[in-house]
Amino acid sequence: MHDIRAIRENPAAFDAALARRGESALSSDILALDEARRTKIQAAEAAQADQNKAAKAIGAAKAKGDDAEFERLRSEVAAKKAEVATMQTEAKELDARLTDMLARIPNSPADDVPEGADETDNVEVNRWGDVPEFAFPPKEHFDIAGVAKAMDFETAAKISGARFVVLKGAVARIHRALAQFMIDTHVDENGLTEVNSPVLVRDEAMYGTDKLPKFGEDSYQTTNGWWLVPTSEVPLTYSVAGDVLDESALPIRYAAHTLCFRSEAGSAGKDTSGMLRQHQFEKVEMVSIVHPETSDEEQKRMLGCAEGILQKLGIPFRTVLLCTGDMGFGARRTYDIEAWVPGQNCYREISSVSTTGAFQARRMNARFKPADGGKPEFLHTLNGSGLAVGRCLIAVLENGQQEDGSVTLPDALAPYLAGKLTLTSEGALI
Repeated sequence: MHDIRAIRENPAAFDAALARRGESALSSDILALDEARRTKIQAAEAAQADQNKAAKAIGAAKAKGDDAEFERLRSEVAAKKAEVATMQTEAKELDARLTDMLARIPNSPADDVPEGADETDNVEVNRWGDVPEFAFPPKEHFDIAGVAKAMDFETAAKISGARFVVLKGAVARIHRALAQFMIDTHVDENGLTEVNSPVLVRDEAMYGTDKLPKFGEDSYQTTNGWWLVPTSEVPLTYSVAGDVLDESALPIRYAAHTLCFRSEAGSAGKDTSGMLRQHQFEKVEMVSIVHPETSDEEQKRMLGCAEGILQKLGIPFRTVLLCTGDMGFGARRTYDIEAWVPGQNCYREISSVSTTGAFQARRMNARFKPADGGKPEFLHTLNGSGLAVGRCLIAVLENGQQEDGSVTLPDALAPYLAGKLTLTSEGALI
């Protein structure tokens, strides 16, 4: 959510920031609505003052026995009361319209975010690991012999429809091992606090984390009003909604492994093969809630945490800084980490690490009390995948595939697989 005071103070800067994201200038429309709202509020307050003044005069008229004046003032108070009620209703309607308008405007990009229209304008900032060379044409994950029988799309389609998968046997165990490895690394080495959070949330949580009102079609809602979380960013971030924290409580760093649900609206025909893009998937999410002065440094720290998972697994990756046209709605700056997938001969996104600044905190009214006793300030919130478990499974299987259809698994998974680091071509762990 944008700060209306900042728009009033520098509308040109606000429009310039929107222009960088390919959005039309909106400051004049916002300020016109804001002025109408403020004028209506002031008129309501003036009418309320007149009503109070007339109400006090009623008692004096009655005490004097001036019945005519008493009746006149009583009629005036009744009229003013109706006028005030009407003005207050109109002011609330204007305020709701202004809030809705601001809620649909994307965050302003940080100054160092490159301008661009789409993913082709993203800027690579890091590359790690050597892309493996195979003596045979590498296969996509679902075609590897040791994987194929345990990655059951037909049964999933019978149960739930397209874009679901049933994992069985050793592949299901590897998937689980990856999630456990990620959580343990983030807790034991990166200092995050593990959270087991709900996957059903209220409207307020989706709104506060900028998923509503604009992107409701991208998520699933139950018949009794709950939303299935698109990511555990929603419950983790919203956990501080309405709070005023002591500065000494910062930073707060969370990690959660949850199911995630996305309708993938607008992505028909895109990445339909295999389990790259699913309606239901698992993700280990990182969320940080920090002092504004440390948010940029915190983003770098979180990026290192996500990259470190891939390094431990030996998966080649590259990191890109997203351009203004490819950045998410609530993000101020986003880095994507893309893992190498040999079956597609390219890098594919496996993590996004974003800072939203005060954008979400303002929507949630989440603040902190400065240690020096100043006025409460809005917190800064950050989120990042650490990592998407299914996509990580794809990368592990494809990078470790052998010509005979077996898969050599990363050493980092040994503690989670009883030391068994080979998936045979028959689908067994040995």
